[in-house]
Amino acid sequence: MDRRSTLELLFSGRKTSQKKEMTRKTAGGGGTLAPYTGPWNREAAAHLLRRTTFGPTQSEIDQSVQNGLSWTLTELFKNDAPPTAPINYYFTTDPYVAVGKTWIDQPYDAVVNLKGYRYNSLYAWTVGIMLGGGMRLREKMTLFWHNHFVTSRIDVNDPKFQYIYISLLRNNALGNFRELTKKITIDPSMIRYLNGNQSTAAKPNENYAREVMELFTIGKGPQVGPGDYTNYTEDDVLALARVFTGWRDRGYNTLTPGVPVESYYTDSRHDKTAKQLSHRFNNAVITNKGDQEYAEAINVIFQQDECARFICRKLYRWFVYYEIDASIEANVIEPMAQTLIQHDYDISWPLFELLGSQHFHEDCTRGAMIKHPVDYVMTMLRQGGWFPGTDTNTKYRWWRVVFSNFELLQMPYFAPPNVAGWKAWYQEPSWYQGWLNSVTLPIRADIAKLMCGRGLKLGNLYAPLPLLDWVASLDDPYDPIALIDELALQLFPRGVSDNKKTYLLDVLLPGLPEYEWTVEYGDYLANPNDEELEKAVLNKLSNLIATMMQMPEYQLS
Repeated sequence: MDRRSTLELLFSGRKTSQKKEMTRKTAGGGGTLAPYTGPWNREAAAHLLRRTTFGPTQSEIDQSVQNGLSWTLTELFKNDAPPTAPINYYFTTDPYVAVGKTWIDQPYDAVVNLKGYRYNSLYAWTVGIMLGGGMRLREKMTLFWHNHFVTSRIDVNDPKFQYIYISLLRNNALGNFRELTKKITIDPSMIRYLNGNQSTAAKPNENYAREVMELFTIGKGPQVGPGDYTNYTEDDVLALARVFTGWRDRGYNTLTPGVPVESYYTDSRHDKTAKQLSHRFNNAVITNKGDQEYAEAINVIFQQDECARFICRKLYRWFVYYEIDASIEANVIEPMAQTLIQHDYDISWPLFELLGSQHFHEDCTRGAMIKHPVDYVMTMLRQGGWFPGTDTNTKYRWWRVVFSNFELLQMPYFAPPNVAGWKAWYQEPSWYQGWLNSVTLPIRADIAKLMCGRGLKLGNLYAPLPLLDWVASLDDPYDPIALIDELALQLFPRGVSDNKKTYLLDVLLPGLPEYEWTVEYGDYLANPNDEELEKAVLNKLSNLIATMMQMPEYQLS
């Protein structure tokens, strides 16, 4: 059963076994990292941009086609300046931060609850950055790292900590994996999330020591003996727990002005004895290096090539597909890992290679993924040209409304369910299919109908997708067949079949000949101030696009 058939069953309300998987047939490049040499057309460009950005617009797809694959990859990997910090956009009773100024370096207050509005600001700001991400890979990679180096607002519970954490991931999204691991090790949110602030020489805490190997760098591997896994042992966990002692966080929920959010090292809390690692790390010994000992431990872990394979598998599952068979392991993962090692763990090199490969652009990879909730919502808004206003207060308020939909769809940004991240990228056998269930499917449909109708609600205001502007940006909106084809190019990873095109034509023009759309749309453009003509055209577009966004094909990427 292929992915589209699975979705057809889900949408029709019938049960399907999650154990039935799509048979992936090798095409074109034979499943290798050889550079893609096939046609560079709208379909190919849309596939690449769909996987690497939050919803390519028609102009971005056309720009990519015009300039070619090499140019597109270069654009995707450009590292823009960091975004400006989130601001106080409405809270007039903050004694430290005026409306319009940032709160990231200001204390809290014993009387006034400042945490709530600052979290709202952080959430809204995050949506705004994704909406403005353009033809850049950075925001998809920031979310990748958030799912990899997990912390959660539920456990950390300080928006200033979470701002510093997500900024660390964003600023290093396409940088060095080993160095990012070092930085995240002493990130204040990570220290607090995995209890590093409680770890002392007298009582080392094992949480980070275990997760940095099992989930963050090298992977556990099958157990081969008592306390001995393929890639590390329980004794290694104990040794590394001693290495990471001595680090604490400062500024947590502080009420004192001038106290920064940061991590710091206390020598008296650090275990200064030698740490003996196991045969899995060639019996390395880590001696006392004070506040640099944690970095030495990370260096030792990264001497094992399995670190490269481990992260390349996670990149593959994020950008291509969850199933990694023996052929993919040998022909894609291993070459990616060797590229990563050759370039000293600079993550951009194997990722650039993957996204420009024959394998990535094989026909079987298109539409093989189910959009996760953040991708689903942000893609809808970006492709539809949703615009929340011009003044800062209005934009932040609308962005906060958008953010609430992530939680409704079971993927709250800043709150993965556990240290392993969201289940879609590690839990067999459902993998991505877990995003679609009896709760989330109706919500997805409701969001589509809402955005194509009256729109999101904020007080007495509504903000729908500007469907008329969206359609006007297409090449030939007068022709109903061309209209459906061009919308399908953006919305569906594999276009639309003739049967479904006929069905969609009937949605647009129920029982009417095709020329009726051409006449009606032309009349509207000739008289744009005629409310009746506008309403008639808009209703037809609303029905068409809402229907397309509820189809199984739209759930795919």
